Amino acid sequence: MTDPFSATACPCGGLPAGTPYDACCGPLLRGARQAVTAEELMRSRYTAFAVGDGDHLFRTWHPRTRPDDVSPSAGTTWTGLVVHEAVGGEGDDEGEVAFTARWRAGDGSEGALHERSRFARRAGRWVYVDGT
Repeated sequence: MTDPFSATACPCGGLPAGTPYDACCGPLLRGARQAVTAEELMRSRYTAFAVGDGDHLFRTWHPRTRPDDVSPSAGTTWTGLVVHEAVGGEGDDEGEVAFTARWRAGDGSEGALHERSRFARRAGRWVYVDGT
């Protein structure tokens, strides 16, 4: 089955900007590889919200803080991501990413989520812990 997003620019904006989904977050959402940095995981989680991939959100959420339902909100369209600060690379066990994610609801209202997310390595894999 062909992924409908593979040739288009990744919803996360890509690193570098405009990177196709299949060369950016696609492999992480498919489970073909793991995130190397906290920022890469955060970008893949934003993309999972944008494309409606609840399985990726579940797999990448720390079990201690994960809610029972991790389904993306129906009717919400994620329209842009800006990463302000990112800490947590290959050799780190903890990381933080400050970002703004813009959205549009089904009723036409728009808004932005500003968050500082915390990440940790668990069994060698980055996972989302929580955010403020």
